[in-house]
Amino acid sequence: MDNENNIFLKENKDNLDYKEILNVILNNAYEWLVIIDDKGYIMMMSKGYKEFIGDMVPEGKHVTEVIENTKLHDIVKTGKTQIGEIQIIKGQQVIASRLPIIKDNKIIGAIGKVIFKDITDFYDMSKKIITMEKEIKYYKDQLKKQKSAKYSFSNIIGESKSLMEVKNICQRAAMSDSNVLIMGESGTGKELFAHAIHNASDRASGPFVKINCAAIPSELLESELFGYEGGAFTGAKKEGKVGKFELANGGSIFLDEIGDMPLQMQVKLLRVLQEREIERIGSTKTRPINVRIISATNKNLEEEVKSGNFREDLYYRLNVMSVNIEPLRKRKDDIRPLAKALVKKLSSQMGVHVDSISEKAMAALEAYDWPGNIRELENVIERSINLLDSDRIIKVSTLPVHITQSHKTHVYIAGSTLKEQLYDVEKSIILECLNENQGNKQKTANDLDMSRTSLYQKLKSYGID
Repeated sequence: MDNENNIFLKENKDNLDYKEILNVILNNAYEWLVIIDDKGYIMMMSKGYKEFIGDMVPEGKHVTEVIENTKLHDIVKTGKTQIGEIQIIKGQQVIASRLPIIKDNKIIGAIGKVIFKDITDFYDMSKKIITMEKEIKYYKDQLKKQKSAKYSFSNIIGESKSLMEVKNICQRAAMSDSNVLIMGESGTGKELFAHAIHNASDRASGPFVKINCAAIPSELLESELFGYEGGAFTGAKKEGKVGKFELANGGSIFLDEIGDMPLQMQVKLLRVLQEREIERIGSTKTRPINVRIISATNKNLEEEVKSGNFREDLYYRLNVMSVNIEPLRKRKDDIRPLAKALVKKLSSQMGVHVDSISEKAMAALEAYDWPGNIRELENVIERSINLLDSDRIIKVSTLPVHITQSHKTHVYIAGSTLKEQLYDVEKSIILECLNENQGNKQKTANDLDMSRTSLYQKLKSYGID
């Protein structure tokens, strides 16, 4: 038999030119690989496979004599590849693949490879793949959420005439593809309008990418906006970085605090608006982009243009359609619906039940000027919810002192002494607090930081038991 094997190997020597190339693979104990000729005789077998079947010299033998339940010789006849087939060898289920070797349109042999040496390995791998696919889907969804607009026009709360006018202009702007400039003080809801414009536009299914031009150091702003190639500068990622404009391709980019953009960056932004293409740092290749620009600022850009801090040509490019959101102090009609909406939103987030806002507390909110606008109102509502009593009502006593004080205006009354006027002011405060606390004297004393005895004495002097 050994002599026959030697003859077989000698006769097939010309067909084994690739033997040296395969030596590394075949001598690897972890690879289970077998190669047969067009008659089904084994030409090569890896060391690991030999050890498994218990035959260290299988070359020259027919594959059916060496490997149990093999179908490798059938591949020579059919020429059809088999992938991931279950095969039982020495009582062990393995996963094998088989494919023909074709030369000059003629099948000259076949290769068999055990992919999984134990079927449980296959099942484990399948579970891992399924888990990975779920994780990939989750992170893709999260990435999509991060690059999508969260709010629509229905999220913009208010009843004032000026807000309705701004809303109407923005809804019309959403129907076009023109650039929009949103102006207004900090906290007036400029970003909310930017989200709503995108969501009501034809680009709603595309990305919505935002960047705060004032929050990023000027030396990093260019790489954030336009990206960079790998190794473009010290500290750059080896694989490079995609910029915000590329991320927003097919959608909208929201440039918040555009009035704080450095002049040198304004020049580069103007070129992007004119050419509709960007160039990454460290690259000479231009990349076309299809992006709608929505920008916002709390500055007067016309004044900034006059003072030389903002380019006039860029201003006109951005200011195709513009709106100016009035501060909350100029639209008092919006405070009540906003306060109620914020109570509903924050109480839900905080897991706290709020019954209502008292009329006196609401009057104090409406009287205040709100220099921080809606953002400040939200903070005040959250603070009040944290200070709720068992009655679950937002009262004057739960509001910050600077708001309640602004609500109370005391003026000099002619013909009345200072002592008399102070008495009246003190009485007014005590009675208002008592009323807020629904007659609870202990709570009133605590809120006013006075002893219960002192309170009773004061009330008695007012003729109240």
